[in-house]
Amino acid sequence: MKIAWKVAAAAVVVGGGIWAGSLMNLTAEGAGVSTQPGTADDPVVTKSYVDQAIQQAIKGGGTTTAPTTPSTTNPTTPAKNEDNGASADAIEIVEVKPGKILIASAGAEFIVRSGKAVVYSEDTSGVADLTDGKDIGNGGAVANNHLLSFPRAGRGIQVAEGNKYNLTVMVRGGYSVK
Repeated sequence: MKIAWKVAAAAVVVGGGIWAGSLMNLTAEGAGVSTQPGTADDPVVTKSYVDQAIQQAIKGGGTTTAPTTPSTTNPTTPAKNEDNGASADAIEIVEVKPGKILIASAGAEFIVRSGKAVVYSEDTSGVADLTDGKDIGNGGAVANNHLLSFPRAGRGIQVAEGNKYNLTVMVRGGYSVK
């Protein structure tokens, strides 16, 4: 008799839980389909729609309705750097010989791929090692394969004193070699 009572109570609790869950599901946020695909309320859009909307915004259209005719995007030519004529987004491989200094333009990024490098700065400020999240002061050692950011022009890297091997550096942005 006690076992039958426990089984009946368990069935009532489980059944009540399923019933309450189904009621809550009907009122849950986002459970109902209230938006139509392709409308402004629809969060999913296609790449072609985004491309067309960007082109319209650039041309001054700025409408929120979907464009009716497909269009192609015309690529723009990237800006050139003043120092070396390279594209601002292009990565260039630069060899730095002992005794030479690789000077960065403001906003440039370096990654030392091989060799022993140290930071060069005309003042006490250094450069940001974005990989380690720290600042490397003038004369500080640079770890290979770490991304360095140069917030101001006039700072750079050079071969560590006593080394006779070149540095191989990936450079994004403007630079000059002294």
